[in-house]
Amino acid sequence: MSFRRRLLLVMLAVLVVAQLGTAMATLDTIRRDVLHKGSREIDVALDVSRRLLAERGHHLRDNVAVLASDYGFRAAVATQDTNTLSSVLLNHGERAGADMVLLTDPEGRILAGSHQAVGTEMPFRALWEKAGSHDSAVGVVLQDGVPYQMVLMPVRAPGLIGWVGMGFMLDDQLAHELGALTRLSVSFLVDEPGRNDTQPTFVAGALQPAPVSVLNAFRDALMQGRFIDHSDMEQMTDTLARAMQLQGDDSGRTWVIIQHGRSDLLAVYDALSWQLLWIFAAMLVLTAIVAALIARSMTRPLLRLVASARRIGRGERLSALDHGRHREIGLLADTLMGMQDDIDQREQRLMYQSRHDRLTGLANRDSAQQDIADTLERGTPFTLLRLSIVGFRQINDTFGYTVGDEVLRMLAQRLEELALPGQRTYRLGGDEFLLILPGEGLAPQDIVTLHAQLSRPVEHEHSPIALTLIVGEVSYPEHGVSADLLLRCAEIAMDRARHGHTRHMRYETGQDEQHQRRLALARDLGTAVEQDQLTMVYQPKILAASGEVMGFEALMRWRHPGFGFVPPDEFIALAEQSGRITQLTQWMLRTVCRQIDLWAQQGEVVSVAVNLSAHDVMDITLPERIHLLLQDYQLGPERLRLEVTESALIQDPALAQANLIALRKAGLHIAVDDYGTGYSSLSQLKRLPVQELKIDKSFILKLDHDSEDRIIVRSTIELAHSLGLSVVAEGVETDASQALLLAMGCDVLQGYLISRPLPSDQVIDWMTQYRKGDTTTRRAHG
Repeated sequence: MSFRRRLLLVMLAVLVVAQLGTAMATLDTIRRDVLHKGSREIDVALDVSRRLLAERGHHLRDNVAVLASDYGFRAAVATQDTNTLSSVLLNHGERAGADMVLLTDPEGRILAGSHQAVGTEMPFRALWEKAGSHDSAVGVVLQDGVPYQMVLMPVRAPGLIGWVGMGFMLDDQLAHELGALTRLSVSFLVDEPGRNDTQPTFVAGALQPAPVSVLNAFRDALMQGRFIDHSDMEQMTDTLARAMQLQGDDSGRTWVIIQHGRSDLLAVYDALSWQLLWIFAAMLVLTAIVAALIARSMTRPLLRLVASARRIGRGERLSALDHGRHREIGLLADTLMGMQDDIDQREQRLMYQSRHDRLTGLANRDSAQQDIADTLERGTPFTLLRLSIVGFRQINDTFGYTVGDEVLRMLAQRLEELALPGQRTYRLGGDEFLLILPGEGLAPQDIVTLHAQLSRPVEHEHSPIALTLIVGEVSYPEHGVSADLLLRCAEIAMDRARHGHTRHMRYETGQDEQHQRRLALARDLGTAVEQDQLTMVYQPKILAASGEVMGFEALMRWRHPGFGFVPPDEFIALAEQSGRITQLTQWMLRTVCRQIDLWAQQGEVVSVAVNLSAHDVMDITLPERIHLLLQDYQLGPERLRLEVTESALIQDPALAQANLIALRKAGLHIAVDDYGTGYSSLSQLKRLPVQELKIDKSFILKLDHDSEDRIIVRSTIELAHSLGLSVVAEGVETDASQALLLAMGCDVLQGYLISRPLPSDQVIDWMTQYRKGDTTTRRAHG
C-alpha cells in the first residue's frame, strides 16, 4: 500500500473515530436524558393516579355517610327488613355510581348486598377491622378476583347497629380515564393465588389485549419487586414502566401499572441520530477530499526521495536530490545524502572486517579461500604452510586469555616480518595461521629459518613463554586443485606433525585416507554399541607365588564392518576426543557386571578389572553409576576392580583423588595401570587410595636380557611394597621373565605366557584346563 493511501486512510480513520466518539457520547447523553424525563413523567402519572383514586374514595365516602345518617335507612336496619334494605342499598348505590354495595350487622354478617349472599360473613375482614379501629375505612378489595375501591362506614341509632359499604370497580373505563388524564398507558392487574398460576386473574386497561406471555412476564417481574421503586424498560412491550401496589393480602395483589412507549420516548433521539448520521457522512466526504489533496502534496516529494533511496540501495551514487520547496522534506533529503556517505564508509569497514581478523589484523579464512581460488584460476604453482602453536590451550589456562591474545598478535607480527618473497599471511582461527608462498615446495633451509624466527620465546613480565610451532605443507598442483582440498590436506599434514612430535610435515599421498578413516571411526563409534560391534575379552592374572588364578582383566575389542579389527589404542583415543568415552565406559561396565553374574551362576566366582580413561576418572557421576550397576546385578564391590592410568591421575589430581576416595570407600579395589610411562611418582601415589601398581609391559618384555629394565622393575617393586602396594607385571611372555619377577617379589603376573585374552564363553573351560594342568607348577611355586 502506498504512503499516500496510508496517509489518507489515517486521516479518515482519525475523523471517523473522533466523529463516532462525539456522536456516541451525544446520543448516549440524549438517550439517558430522555429516559430520565420519561421516568419523571411516569412518577407524575402515578401520583396523579393516586390522587384521583383518593378523590373518588372521598366522594364515595360522602355518599356512604349520607346513607348511613338517613333516618329511614337506620330504621330499616334496626328492624332488619331485608327487602327494604336491599331496595334502599341498590337505589342509593346506583345514584352514587357504585358497582358494589353491602350491609352487615355489628358482627359482620351480611344483611343485604349486591354481590354477597345474605347471612354470610363479611368477605373483607381487613377493611372491616380497619373501619372498626378508625370508625370508617377506604381501600381496594377483591371480590371474585375483581378489584374494587371500597368504603365501609358504621350505622348508629345511636349505638352501632350495622356496617354499610359501597365500592366502584377498577375497570377499563377508570384505566382509560387515568390514561387520558396522564397521556400514558394505565392498566390494573390482579394476581389471585390459587386461582390460576399461568396468568393473572384480572387485567384492565392498556394491557388487556396483551398476550398471556407478556402478562406473565409482568406478573413475575412485579412479584420479584421490579417496576416498584423506579421505572424500568420492559422488553416484551418495549415500554418504560412503573407500578404501584394498591392492595395485597392473602386474597391476592392488585397493581396499577403506568407505561410510556419507547417509540414515543425516543422519537427525538431517533431524529437526532439521523441528523448526526448525515452530518457525519458529509464531514467524511469533505475530509476525504481535503485529505487526498494534502496527501498528494506531501507524498510527491517523498515518492521522489523513495525512488532516490532505492537507487542508493542498488549501489548508485547520487550527487544531489530534488526535494521541492518543503523545508522538512529538504531536511530528509540532506539526511538521505548523509546516509549515503555513511553507508559507503560502513560498507568499506564491513568489507574490511569480513576479510580480516579482529585480533591480529591479518586476512582471515574467507580471504584465504578467495585468494587461493584466484591463484588457482591463474594456474601458477604455489605452496600453503599451515601453522599451529603446540600447547596453546595451556598458555591460556596458565597465563590467561589476555596473554594468549598477546602471543597470537606477536606471532602474527613475526609472520608478517618474514623475509619470504611473495608471501601472503592469514589467520584461520584459534591458534592456526596460513602462509601462501609462490613455487612448489619450501627449501629445508627456509623451514629452519622460519622456525627460528617464529619460535622465539615471548616475554611476559620478565618471564619468557616458549613457543613450539608445527607446520603442515602442501603444494599446488601436486596435492590438489581446489581451495578446500588444499586446506584440508594442509590440516592433515599439520595434524600428522602434531601426533608425530615433529615440527614440519609435508603432505603425502594416502594421509587423507588415514584422516578419513579416523573421521569415519569417530562417526561410527556412536552406533558401535547399538549394532553389537563391540565385544569384551578377558586376560587371566595369576598369583606369582602360587600360580592360582586371582582374576581377569577385561579388554574391549571393536570389529568394524568396513575396516575390520580396530586397535583399542586407536578407537579409545578417538572416543576420548569425540566425547563418546562415557557411552563406551557405561557399556563396558554393564557388560562386565553381567558377565561376572553369568559366571557366578555357572559356579565360578571371579573378580574382573576394567580400565578407566582420564575422562572417566574426572566424571563425578562415576561412583554413583558403578554403585547402581553393582546393585542391579547383586555383586559385591570386591568382584569389580578398577585400573586407571598415570595420565588420568595427573590431569586434575584433586578431582581424581576425590572420585577415587569415593570409589575406595565403596569397597572397590583400585590399581594404577601402565606405571612407569607417565610422570607420577610413588610419593604422589601415596596420597591416592590405590592398592596396586601395574608395571607397564615395555619394562617386562626385555626383562631377561636388559639390565636397566631389571633395575627399574626391582626398584619399583621394592618401593611399592614399602608403601603397602601390591605389584602386577603385565607382558610376561617367557619363563625367564616369570622366574625373575618371582625372585624380585612381584605379586601378580599377566601376559601371553599365562594366556592370551579370551572370549567370555572360553573363560570357564580355560580355568578348568588350567587347574588340571598347572597343579605341579603351582606346587613348585608354593
